Amino acid sequence: MLIDLNADLGEGAGSDAELLKIITSANVNCGFHAADPDTVRETLELAAAAGVVVGAHPGYADREHLGRREIAMTERQVATMVFHQVGALNALTRLCRVQLQYLKPHGALYHQACRDLAYAKPLVAFAFLNSFHIVGLPGSVLQTAAEKVALPFVAEGFVDRRYQSDGTLIPRTEANALIEDPKEAVEQAISLVQDRGVRTLCLHGDSPTAVEFAVKVRAKLSESGFILKAFA
Repeated sequence: MLIDLNADLGEGAGSDAELLKIITSANVNCGFHAADPDTVRETLELAAAAGVVVGAHPGYADREHLGRREIAMTERQVATMVFHQVGALNALTRLCRVQLQYLKPHGALYHQACRDLAYAKPLVAFAFLNSFHIVGLPGSVLQTAAEKVALPFVAEGFVDRRYQSDGTLIPRTEANALIEDPKEAVEQAISLVQDRGVRTLCLHGDSPTAVEFAVKVRAKLSESGFILKAFA
């Protein structure tokens, strides 16, 4: 009955402080797909003050598309990018006296890693070397790669996104990809936990509904007997 509530933060959306009062884990942008080092540092400081567990959220340095456009890379290039980005984030965590506990890739990198071993392997290798948990879609290639090396994998569900029949997310380019009704978001959150066995529920911090959804989803989970606690 333990469940984690996470959000993608440090992207300059302006709602980090409010969300950190509600969530239990913060996926902090490494400063490449959005925002800047000052914004990232501020988010880390807020997370430390709130007692929220922090994870690294690396993504493509493609600010025009917020890291949500797929980019072709070799395993070596993915590994270099992730070590570089998380290394920069880790340096800032020292200033803020917090410690990274897990890895959750951002945007297009997340989806490519969940279906393509060439993207999953370097992420798993990085997480393994740093004794991190790794977060991804249940039943994905990323989960298989993690379990192969006994790396703790955390199955994730999305509160504010709609799914395709194969368990992947509907692309943002399609009109019905996003959930905007809080009632639907709450219902989906409960279904993801009860029917798909997810251990952490994600809210996108750059969504205008993020805070409202977080409040209502947390309230419903508590009402249903779940205990909100970070997985790491």
